[in-house]
Amino acid sequence: MERQTITVKEVANYLGVHTDTIYIMVKQKQLPHLKVQNRILFTKESIDLWIQDQEYTNLHS
Repeated sequence: MERQTITVKEVANYLGVHTDTIYIMVKQKQLPHLKVQNRILFTKESIDLWIQDQEYTNLHS
């Protein structure tokens, strides 16, 4: 079975930012995420949709 979630480190690499940036964005509820006990996880699909939304918002502001 293929894993459906990605980690903070993987999202940071995917977005090209530091892991600290991801933790800050999660704390400020700027990134779609889920928590499983003490772990913060993401789906690639939700991150891709978030990226598209950011591009649209920045294009139309």
